[in-house]
Amino acid sequence: MNVIEIQSYGAPSVLVPGSRPDPVAGAGELLIRVSASGINRPDVLQRTGHYPVPPGASDIPGLEVAGVVVSGDAAAMAEAGFAVGDRVCALVAGGGYAQLCVAPVAQCLPVPKGLTDAEAASLPETFFTVWSNVFDRGRLQAGETLLIQGGTSGIGVTAIQMAKAAGATVITTAGSDDKCQACLALGADHAINYKTSDFVAEVKRLTGGVGVNVILDMVAGDYVAREVEALAEDGRLVIIAVQGGVKSEFNAGMVLRRRLTITGSTLRPRPVAFKAAIAQSLRTTVWPWIESGLIKPVIHSVFGAVEAGGGLPSGAAQAHALMETHQHVGKLVVTW
Repeated sequence: MNVIEIQSYGAPSVLVPGSRPDPVAGAGELLIRVSASGINRPDVLQRTGHYPVPPGASDIPGLEVAGVVVSGDAAAMAEAGFAVGDRVCALVAGGGYAQLCVAPVAQCLPVPKGLTDAEAASLPETFFTVWSNVFDRGRLQAGETLLIQGGTSGIGVTAIQMAKAAGATVITTAGSDDKCQACLALGADHAINYKTSDFVAEVKRLTGGVGVNVILDMVAGDYVAREVEALAEDGRLVIIAVQGGVKSEFNAGMVLRRRLTITGSTLRPRPVAFKAAIAQSLRTTVWPWIESGLIKPVIHSVFGAVEAGGGLPSGAAQAHALMETHQHVGKLVVTW
């Protein structure tokens, strides 16, 4: 099968086409003929040597795919309601930048009605992540207010729509007025340009001094201290990335007095059973929102996975280069 490999750690140009033996589905797994693969920031971290591959996972990057089931564990597939020929999308621990990909049956979902494979491939990583962190860990409820740091990222555009569908008020930050407008167009109630405004002051103004109930943070670093200030009593801060650095200092007294929760998680190394529970929640609650049009995939660009261009050896490399500019709104996808 054709794949995109990491030739060596480094710039996007290290993502080159290659050939690997076809994988074989094992117990509890199915094999997908991949039509499209989603691009995510953990892929960039893996490419640069900052995200070690979990034990047992493929060294081929890629955490989400969509395509057609070609084989698999018949009993596990039947129990989950899948059959050969079905269109599915899946969250995987690696191996997504390839024409064939093995996935645990429990981490597969049917392609929502009306969606293309490229749209379906943009769903699993962000939807699993947002559900796990905003709704499970962050315990966001209808009527509460969520602050999303980075509303135009793949995670951000998903979190805006899921939180609004669940009945929450949404405030986002973004790095330009145009990106703020994009957040508002997706349904955010308020968008703050963090380059021209103090998001803490704006949050306090927008909430009448109360603060927000939940914050989804992809920055960490010196943002944590400011986010503690922006939380309402009993507020929850959920950290899912550390783009601003791993070290933070904050007012622990404020955490005590206001009964705040600071938590975080990574999804990739979690066991199949954990991800299976998220998949079931998505299938029950969120997939109907997608099929009704309440939530729509937001794709910025689609590249041919192995197509060279712009001085780069593959479409995957071009997608990574674009991701590193932070100019995109929504997801980046490659097709096979």
